[in-house]
Amino acid sequence: MKMNFNKNTFRLPRKQGLAIAVIVAAGIVLGGWILWGGTSAPSGEQHEHASHAEAKGHADAEHHGSQAGDGHDHAKEHGDTEHHESAPKSGPHGGRLFSEDGFGLELLLSEEGGEPGFRVWLFQQGKPLAPSAAKVSMVLTRPGGEKQDILFVAEKDYLKSTGPIAEPHVFEASLSVLLGNTPFLFIDIREEGKIELTDEQIKAAAIGIEKATPAKIKVAAQLPGEIRFNEDRTAHVVPRVAGVVESVPANLGQPVKRGQVLAVIASIALSEQRSEQLAAQKRLSLAQSTYEREKKLWEEKISAEQDYLQARQALREAEIAVANSQQKLVALGAGATGSGRLNRYEIRAPFDGMVVEKHIALGEAVKEDASIFTISDLSSVWAEIIVPAKDLNIVRVGEKVVVKATAFDSRAEGSISYVGALLGQDTRTARARVTLANPNMAWRPGLFVTVDVVSGEAEVPVSVLAEAIQTIGDKSVVFIRVSDGFVAQPVRLGRSDGKRIEVLSGLKAGTPYAASGSFVLKSELGKGSAEHSH
Repeated sequence: MKMNFNKNTFRLPRKQGLAIAVIVAAGIVLGGWILWGGTSAPSGEQHEHASHAEAKGHADAEHHGSQAGDGHDHAKEHGDTEHHESAPKSGPHGGRLFSEDGFGLELLLSEEGGEPGFRVWLFQQGKPLAPSAAKVSMVLTRPGGEKQDILFVAEKDYLKSTGPIAEPHVFEASLSVLLGNTPFLFIDIREEGKIELTDEQIKAAAIGIEKATPAKIKVAAQLPGEIRFNEDRTAHVVPRVAGVVESVPANLGQPVKRGQVLAVIASIALSEQRSEQLAAQKRLSLAQSTYEREKKLWEEKISAEQDYLQARQALREAEIAVANSQQKLVALGAGATGSGRLNRYEIRAPFDGMVVEKHIALGEAVKEDASIFTISDLSSVWAEIIVPAKDLNIVRVGEKVVVKATAFDSRAEGSISYVGALLGQDTRTARARVTLANPNMAWRPGLFVTVDVVSGEAEVPVSVLAEAIQTIGDKSVVFIRVSDGFVAQPVRLGRSDGKRIEVLSGLKAGTPYAASGSFVLKSELGKGSAEHSH
């Protein structure tokens, strides 16, 4: 729709006209000021200064690159793009570019040579400068407020930081440059390895927060070991007589009670022994009768005393023969007549236990010394330890230890019951053992274990819970709490008692960290890529 205005009928009051004229004039002046003083530098904010001697009087944001906010009073009147770029540019060496008033530098965090450090290249009006053309220093401010002064030295065509830059690379770097008499200040913010989480997200992920604290940690030597049968409660069952197997009621892995029949064999030797016993018993019965008759005749003065004495001697010999045959059967573990058959031999369990080995089959001919069963009472086992010579001074009988399975999460406390007196000729180690109660059969013979021998307690200035430690690459890290999330902090660890771990470096007492649920943070960190330059 077209609208027409008539200049004769369209009139403004005098006061409104003056107001509009003032506004238009102010706009023209302000626009000219912006065009004259607001031109951007290649990678950051550019200000027109006759001299930079007053740089210390400005806010930091007035001299840094694209990383910080606008500190001018007129910032609200301009879009961000008028004074700041969305991200720092990359230089020819892969570092971040910063510039102001034609002077600039490229800052690279490099891990070349093994340890991370900063490198700085200088340039003026786009042309490289010698590293000795300016004095450069840096102050790193960590999330916890710790500050670190970084100095630079000239090397080849760049400046190199004199010390390594410790991980994590989460900090604000204030880079001070003195070019002649002109100072410059650039700000670089790094957030490598940072995980941003809100309080609600932390709560939802069940991440528990604790503080690093001093602690008493039990000093222990960790020794390798293996679960073995308790030899005091293990029996290798042999028949004790040769024979042929008639039945084998016991099976491998079967729990058995003391006296329970394991196998039955037919034995000629046992038959002969029982026959001998029966004959001895018959002779004893006859000798008893003869003795009683001769005694009565002698008492009645009918027979001579010599006949009475001979009958008594024969009775005593018969008794000895019967006792001897009985002892032979007892030594074989056989009854006098078995179940009516002279050759039947029942092999029985010597105590309550489990059949852990079985070397016998139906119809097999076995010798008297063949090991046909191994019975072990697994309610008690041995943890056999290999002790190097250097640890023999702390491995003593009665010393308290903690036994931990290597294949699954299981632990038990016990005490050392035996320490070998000799070192192995080839291994130069001694053997020791711990007797463990095994009511639930969790400690199975053959299981590899580690044995922590406690030798005392030590006060450590900084410790964290063991579950807080995660491994990233080849480094142990603790996720420390910062204002808006967590940062993976590499640490150097010391002694541990299984519950708490000593932190030798990388963490200060009182620092909050993710005590539980840290594996969630590790998985989140793995989703991103590191920002290192290699």
